[in-house]
Amino acid sequence: MTQTVEAVYDGAVLRPETALELEPNTRVRLTVEVLPTEAAPPSFLRTARSLDLRGPADWSANTEGS
Repeated sequence: MTQTVEAVYDGAVLRPETALELEPNTRVRLTVEVLPTEAAPPSFLRTARSLDLRGPADWSANTEGS
């Protein structure tokens, strides 16, 4: 039987992210493949700055409608 599972190494032990269909004390052979880390989503501020919006230096100076 072959199972493919993702796990996290905590510095001492591999911890599977899903349950394994194994009896306790079952010997297994592991092949380890390092998965790419997920990039953190960009922050709101970084996204807002990337929009390159144009407007008055102080947007709050004119709060009345046109």
